[in-house]
Amino acid sequence: MATYDRLASELASQYETVGFDEVHADILDLLPPAGATVLDVGAGSGRDAAWLAAQGHDVVAVEPSAGMRAEAVRRHESGRIRWVDDRLPGLEFVHRLGVTFDFILLSAVWMHVAPADRPRAFRKLVTLLKPGGRMVMSLRHGTADPERAMHPVSRAEIERLAAEHGAMVTRASRAPDSLGRADVSWETLVVQLADDGTGALPLIRHIVLNDAKSSSYKLALLRVVARAADASPGLAMLDGDDAVVLPLGLVALYWVRTFLPLVGADLPQTPTSRNGDGLGFVKEPFRRLGGTAPPELRVGAHFQGDTATALAAAIRDAANTITRMPATYITYPGSDRQVFGVTQRRSPRIAGSLVLDAPYLWSLGDFRIPLNVWHALTRLNTWIEPALTAEWTRLMQRYLASQGRSVPEGRIVEALAWLDPERGTAEVRRMTAAMLDAGEPVYCVWSGRRLKRDGLDIDHCLPFAAWPNADLWNLMPADPRVNRHGKADRLVSAEILDRAGEPIVSWWERAYLRHGDVLASRFKREAAASLPVGVAPGRPVGAGEVLEALAAKRLMLKVTQQLPEWHGPAAAWK
Repeated sequence: MATYDRLASELASQYETVGFDEVHADILDLLPPAGATVLDVGAGSGRDAAWLAAQGHDVVAVEPSAGMRAEAVRRHESGRIRWVDDRLPGLEFVHRLGVTFDFILLSAVWMHVAPADRPRAFRKLVTLLKPGGRMVMSLRHGTADPERAMHPVSRAEIERLAAEHGAMVTRASRAPDSLGRADVSWETLVVQLADDGTGALPLIRHIVLNDAKSSSYKLALLRVVARAADASPGLAMLDGDDAVVLPLGLVALYWVRTFLPLVGADLPQTPTSRNGDGLGFVKEPFRRLGGTAPPELRVGAHFQGDTATALAAAIRDAANTITRMPATYITYPGSDRQVFGVTQRRSPRIAGSLVLDAPYLWSLGDFRIPLNVWHALTRLNTWIEPALTAEWTRLMQRYLASQGRSVPEGRIVEALAWLDPERGTAEVRRMTAAMLDAGEPVYCVWSGRRLKRDGLDIDHCLPFAAWPNADLWNLMPADPRVNRHGKADRLVSAEILDRAGEPIVSWWERAYLRHGDVLASRFKREAAASLPVGVAPGRPVGAGEVLEALAAKRLMLKVTQQLPEWHGPAAAWK
């Protein structure tokens, strides 16, 4: 990196003398239509990222050299580009984003990856591709630059790596060096993935539809992990190259949240269970939570008194059951090798006060998930969850029949429904009204218009209809005309979010972060749990990092839910 940092300006000027469509003329016909999600690994001067963004794509541009990254940002300012400090072979931060890509570009990068690191690098790249997605790799042949570490490359190596990962090289072409160097030539290879290539979907189908079940525990654990992936991805930590780890306390919390309405409705979870009897985690603490609404059991919530004591004990009992039962018996087909790994720790006893924050949830232990399963659950839950709940419904109906009972299917559906939190704007509305009453100006984050008490909306930046989240970071003031008749339930575009970045950060700082430890801690706790904030555990989360994570989550929602985008308020509203 030192050479690229030292020569950043010189190298960037050199790269910018030729255009994307000249360098990559052989693959222009393979580019996805406008609106695709693109990963540019080794983005250099930003030339390619900027060209792709100008075609209407959302680009994540990875550049490990701070000098080159600064040059790229200076030369190519664009709200459609997210500049990322990351590197091969791991691409740890990109994987934390939870996004898959239609198109991945490695232009003049592969020769910098050491041969020993290439299998890992290729595996990490392929897992970021969407089914049917393409990865374009340009291989440099000829004299190496002595100032920059370079290694030999070959088409045969890429073909072998592709075959090992369920992919194939679908096009190969040779071209002279576009910068006119006689001793350098380039070979462009196109790698395509026909399906997800990971084996995760067959495994999940096996667990859902084929695996023997003496209780609903296996289905429950799979659903709980899927819900954790959707609601609290910020708590996931990479574990090597092949797995992620969640706090065992988070999995146990969602387990309690899932089963409270099912036990309350007396829906059997084994052939013989009634009213929760016979379920290892349904003990006196669990039953004391009967009056707690499931949506209250969320990361960041604070409980006092008997509820705090009961909830901590119920979570501990759930963690024991998860460890002994479904985590032990969910295995790969034809073997006794466990899919999920659990490491339990002795959690502290709670007396009088419980905050469901990261330190507490991690204190119970670790829950390890294979990376391909994690990605499938984060990306494909719109398919997986209906299959899970349908099978769970059939299982409970079978158990009811064995007990000579029947209940209306609607009752089962209602108990299985994952109850979303309320829209939850009242608290922030009261806070905003108090600011206005005190004479403090409040502005619409989207239009910049100064707001009045009788002309105020509290907007969910990421639409609640698509992703129910009422965390503080997602609530911000808006002009009612902009919110209700413009943005509504559409996803804010990358350009508008980029333009509104400064007003959003200003709002967070004035409304939440300046109000002492309680509100500021809650803001940071919620953001760290529900957004892919790229900071080490225990390190304070800054407003700028939350904004970057918000942009990453916006991109993930666009990719996974194909939401219509909102491109800003009408001129008359500004």
